[in-house]
Amino acid sequence: MSAKDIILKPITSAEASALVRRIHYSKKVAPNSQIHIGVFYNGKLEGALQFGPPMDKRKTQNLVKDTPWNGFIELNRMAFSDALPRNSESRAIAIAFKMLKKHAPHLEWVISFADGTQCGDGTIYRASGFVLTGIKKNTSILRLPNGEIIARKTLDNANHAVTGKNSSYWKKNGAEPLVGYQLRYVYFLKPEAKERLSVPILPFDEIEKVGARMYKGSRPGSIKSDASDSLSEDSGATPTSGLHPKEESDLSE
Repeated sequence: MSAKDIILKPITSAEASALVRRIHYSKKVAPNSQIHIGVFYNGKLEGALQFGPPMDKRKTQNLVKDTPWNGFIELNRMAFSDALPRNSESRAIAIAFKMLKKHAPHLEWVISFADGTQCGDGTIYRASGFVLTGIKKNTSILRLPNGEIIARKTLDNANHAVTGKNSSYWKKNGAEPLVGYQLRYVYFLKPEAKERLSVPILPFDEIEKVGARMYKGSRPGSIKSDASDSLSEDSGATPTSGLHPKEESDLSE
C-alpha cells in the first residue's frame, strides 16, 4: 500500500474537528474553517484538511494585489495520523487543491502558516509547491505560569478568564512567548496571481540562516521540544489562533 491508495472526500465539520482534537498536536480546532476534506486509508478516516477565511482577512488580502474578497482561502488545519503511508501528506495537499480548483474556481491562492515554535518549519509546504513569504519570531503563542499554552489574542480578550484573571494579570505574572518562529507560506492555485504578490519570496535556506529550523517539534541539536509527535509531518497548518490575528497581519504588511 502507498500514498496512491489514499482517498479524499468532503466530511462534516464535526468529523474533522473530532479528528483534529484526537491527533493534531495542538488539540485545538479552527472555528473559522468552512471546507473540510477527509483523508481515508483502508476505509478509515486518517487525516483532515480544513480551509476557511483568515481571521484578519482584510489585511491578508493585500498579500496579493487586486485579489477579490473571495479570491483566497487559508489552510488553517491539517492533521494526519501515523497510519497513513509515506508521502500521504503532500499527495493529500495536491488532491485537495485539485478539488478546490474544480469546485471553487474563484479561488486564486491559499495561505498557510507553519508553527516553528511547537511543530515544524513547513517541510510539507515546501514539498508541495508553496512559496515562503515570511519568517517572524514568535510573539503570539504564550506559556502561562500554570504551563498552559495559549494564543496572545485570547489573553488580549477581556472575556477570557484563567482563574478569573485577565491578560494584564498574566503579563505581569510570568506569561512568556514560546521560543521559535512562525513561517508564512502561499500556494498559487492560479499561477498568474503569483505576479501580483506584494512581498518578496524568501529562499528556503533563509529558514536555516535565521535559526528557524524545526522538525516534528525538535530543533537541530535539541532532544525534544514541548510539542507532540502525533503529527506525522511538520507543517502545523496554523495550529493556534495566535497565527491568525494581528500577528498574521504583521506578516502581511
